[in-house]
Amino acid sequence: MTSNRREFLLKGTLASAAVLAAPSIIAQSVLSAQKAPGPMVLSTWDHGIAANAAAWKVLVANGRALDAVEQGVMVPEADPLVTSVGYGGMPDRDGYMSLDACIMDEFGNAGSVAALQEIMHPISVARKVMEKTPHVMLVGEGAQDFALKQGFKKENLLTENARKAWEEWKKANQYTPVKFDRNNHDTIGMLAIDAKGNISGACTTSGMAWKLHGRVGDSPIIGAGLFVDNEVGGACATGKGEAVIRIAGSAIVVELMRAGLTPQQACEEAVKRIIRKQPDYKEFQVGFLAMNKRGETGAYSLEAGFQYALCIAGKNNLLDAPHHH
Repeated sequence: MTSNRREFLLKGTLASAAVLAAPSIIAQSVLSAQKAPGPMVLSTWDHGIAANAAAWKVLVANGRALDAVEQGVMVPEADPLVTSVGYGGMPDRDGYMSLDACIMDEFGNAGSVAALQEIMHPISVARKVMEKTPHVMLVGEGAQDFALKQGFKKENLLTENARKAWEEWKKANQYTPVKFDRNNHDTIGMLAIDAKGNISGACTTSGMAWKLHGRVGDSPIIGAGLFVDNEVGGACATGKGEAVIRIAGSAIVVELMRAGLTPQQACEEAVKRIIRKQPDYKEFQVGFLAMNKRGETGAYSLEAGFQYALCIAGKNNLLDAPHHH
């Protein structure tokens, strides 16, 4: 082998090693950066205000971010007036209420349930999956069986208002599977930092109204509806789940932050990626929230109308996210 070729191969090897090492170097720089000045909680939509208030009670008492996000999203899960999360949500086209949720802690542990029926708090079942099983996701009857064995109770989650809305929808739509509706997507995703600077996240939904029985969106999928890396930060998504899944949305936002983008820049880039890769992007809504270890936040959506709740130092505000169009 000539000396020139050896030199070329050596340079190539060193360059490859540098590329592979870059993420860990970036993560270490983030770790060494100033952490958030104190606990904070960030969540999607106006029902995030009540959810944040419950989460804040945990955080202000020096509780874990994991406990905060679980307690927080349980509020809209149990609210019959929230028509897109838990009790009060709209059924699928066959009249069944099925719920999806996932949760991640500061250690990278994750739990998820999908197509879960007759259990009030899917987020708590997701946490049990994370803590009591070697798995990440349980679905359908298996998820329900597991929940019952863990002490959860069967409940009828189809409210009278939801049942009436379903009956009216059937009359108007002749049982045709619904296309995505801009007003049919209000998942709650939540991210929190505790007093120790640790980040956890939760996401829970009743899914798209009038969906095909068995349809699952992004909300219970780790890396799509939610992703947390305690070295870097966390992200969650709302809107058309299929669009988020196609780009692994929340994982992309976190990886962009790892590469040095601010949470705001990362959310904007994820939306731009949807625009570049999904020609029908003008027909639906998607929004992202993000938070890094320094307590910086970001929010961005395809269309106007995405609101999010931010609680810092006990001040809980509903804010309008910037948007593409």
